[in-house]
Amino acid sequence: MENKYENIVVFIEQRDGEIQKVALEIIGKARELAEKLNCKVIGALIGYNIKAKAQDVIAYGADEVAVVDNKLLEHYATEPYTKAVVKVIETLKPDIALYGATAIGRDLAPRVSGRIPTGLTADCTKLEIEEGTNALLMTRPAFGGNLMATIISTGPRPQMATVRAGVMKAMKRDDSRKGEIIEIDAGLTDADMNVKILEVVKGENKSVDISEAKILVSGGRGIGKKENLSMLRELADELGGEVSVSRALADAGYAEKALQVGQTGKTVHPNLYVACGISGAIQHLAGMEDSDFIIAINKDNTAPIFDVADLGIVGDLTKIVPKLTEAIKKYKAENAVK
Repeated sequence: MENKYENIVVFIEQRDGEIQKVALEIIGKARELAEKLNCKVIGALIGYNIKAKAQDVIAYGADEVAVVDNKLLEHYATEPYTKAVVKVIETLKPDIALYGATAIGRDLAPRVSGRIPTGLTADCTKLEIEEGTNALLMTRPAFGGNLMATIISTGPRPQMATVRAGVMKAMKRDDSRKGEIIEIDAGLTDADMNVKILEVVKGENKSVDISEAKILVSGGRGIGKKENLSMLRELADELGGEVSVSRALADAGYAEKALQVGQTGKTVHPNLYVACGISGAIQHLAGMEDSDFIIAINKDNTAPIFDVADLGIVGDLTKIVPKLTEAIKKYKAENAVK
C-alpha cells in the first residue's frame, strides 16, 4: 500500500539560534494553505541546542515542530543539513515542503530535492491551492522577470518550493497556541561533515533592509541623472523613511542591488510608498503593490503606476519633489512642540 503524503513542512531557518523572519512569513502562508487542505503545518527546526525555540515556531502558527538537534548542526553546512532535512521528510512524508529563498535555502533545497528525489520550484512569490485537485500552484518570475509562471508539480511528493522573503505575511504571535514537539535523530556522524569550519567571521552589514522600512521613497528611470537621487534622500529623511530604486537604476549602477524593489529585487510592504519617475512595469508592481498607501509622481499621465496609486501627481518630479520636501519641513516646523 502506498504511503500517504500529507501536511506541510516548513524549514525553519535560524542563525545563531535566532529564527529568521522569512521562516515565520512562510509559516503564516502555510497556515492559510493548510486550512484549505485540512492538514497540519510542521516546522522543521534544525540546529544545535535549538529545541527551546520550538515553542516560538508554534506561537507563529505551526501545529507541530520536528527538531533535529546535533553538534554538527551548530553552523550551517550543506551536507549535514541536507541529511537532516531529508530525514525529516522521509519520516513525516509531507505533501508540501517550503523553504526561504535565502542564501541557505537556495543551497539546501535543491540538494534535498535531488536526494528524495522530487521537483523544486525556486524563488516563488505566490502560493495557492488549486480547486478540485488540491495541487500547489507555485508562481515565480520567468524569462528574466518579464512574465510570471505558475508551476504545478505532478510527479513525486513532496511538492517543494523556495519562497522569496517579504512576499508572505507572518501571523501575529500567539503564546497560547499549543503544539507537539517531535525529536528526530538524523543519524549524523563526523563523516557527514565534509567541510571543516575553522572560524566564523561576522561582517558588518551596512546596507539598509528596505523590506523592513515603513516609508520608502523610490526612484525610477524618470529621475534622469544619478545626482537626482539626492532629492529623494532629502524627502525620505523628512518623512523618516528610506530610499529604494527600480531595476533600471540598480542596473545602471545608481544604487546598490539591496535597494532594488521588484521581482528581481525585494518585495516591500511599507505604510507609505512614494514612486518617483517609476512607470509601473509589472516586474516593479509585483514588489510593491501591497503597500498600504502609494503616491505616484510621473510626468506621463498614462503610466501604469497610476493604476495602483492611491494618490497620483502628474508633473516633473525634479520640481515636485523639492516642493514636497519643503512643504513637509514647513509643516513640521509649524507643528513642532515648543
